[in-house]
Amino acid sequence: MSSMPTLTDHAEEHRVSRAEFEALREARRDGSRFELLAGEVLVTPSPSFLHQYASGELFSLLKARLSGDLVLLSAPFDVHFDAVDGAEAVLQPDLLIAPRTNFTDSELPVAPTLAVEILSPSTWRRDLGSKRDAYAAAGVQHYWVVAPSTPSITVYARGEDAAYREEAHLTDDQSWTVRAPVEVTLRPADLVR
Repeated sequence: MSSMPTLTDHAEEHRVSRAEFEALREARRDGSRFELLAGEVLVTPSPSFLHQYASGELFSLLKARLSGDLVLLSAPFDVHFDAVDGAEAVLQPDLLIAPRTNFTDSELPVAPTLAVEILSPSTWRRDLGSKRDAYAAAGVQHYWVVAPSTPSITVYARGEDAAYREEAHLTDDQSWTVRAPVEVTLRPADLVR
């Protein structure tokens, strides 16, 4: 009795190269956000008001605390690195912090110091799964996940085993002071008021 083929039996055949990804993105300039992870093209619609509002509030909070050579950018800006399985990844974290010297005009070709993803109904599984794993494998030292509808913030730090450990999970008016990559007090409710 032969086994029925599964979708994963042919996964390698359907991987998209970086060149194919760039051609697709160039052909479809419709305001959607395009990312590449493990050969899969991720297309995300424009974010909601609450998503953008929380992003703007966190950007302002972080910008006031930056020092030295660190730069803060908001999406869309490409971060390019090899993912866990060696496939190229082109991700666009909602916010990122990295040293200015690491940027080119068009992308960040190395892992940022901090990546922040703001959850939405269409992205939360990926932001808490494959993207989180890719960021950890690439060497992103700090990963924050913001859920504006809750509101909550989960702060992760990369351990010596290259996996993230949760440093804090804050909801509503709970606050916690992060020491790195910038020293800042986070309070989820402040991002959505």
